[in-house]
Amino acid sequence: MTDAQTPAPARSRAAVPDDPRDIPGDFAHAHAVEVRFADTDAMGHVNNSNYLTYAEIARVAYYERVTGAPLPVRIHGSEEGMILAEIRITYRSPAFYGETLFVETRVDRIGRTSFRMVHRLTAPESRHGPARLIAVADSVLVAYDYQAERPITVPDALANALEAFEGRRLRD
Repeated sequence: MTDAQTPAPARSRAAVPDDPRDIPGDFAHAHAVEVRFADTDAMGHVNNSNYLTYAEIARVAYYERVTGAPLPVRIHGSEEGMILAEIRITYRSPAFYGETLFVETRVDRIGRTSFRMVHRLTAPESRHGPARLIAVADSVLVAYDYQAERPITVPDALANALEAFEGRRLRD
């Protein structure tokens, strides 16, 4: 895990025109995702289901950056990990093949067995138009014991690493 003394990373916020439906504030993590041709549908824009994958890619990159370790997965023998319990995506503007989207991520709150993560997906100016907000998402991840098949308390080491990375207290 990240040492609690490690300074928080520089905060960022991709520049797009103001939108009252946007998530306010800055983000400690940003991950670029290239839109593949296979991600698009018959209408020529990214199919809505692919935004779940983009958020997942960013979520895993965030976790691995924060902890310095690979995401614990049961198929690799891990007994504990986290599961996605809920995600809500609100679409704001279409994305297209050839664009590079930026998925900004942060953890906003840590509860007893879960934590809330938010994502902001943006596209810079490209041949498809001006810089714009593509989508916003918020999710709940649950610390989970795979063997017992039940939620567990968010490990202190993970909670400490998340708070150090975000640079603020997140626990209730």
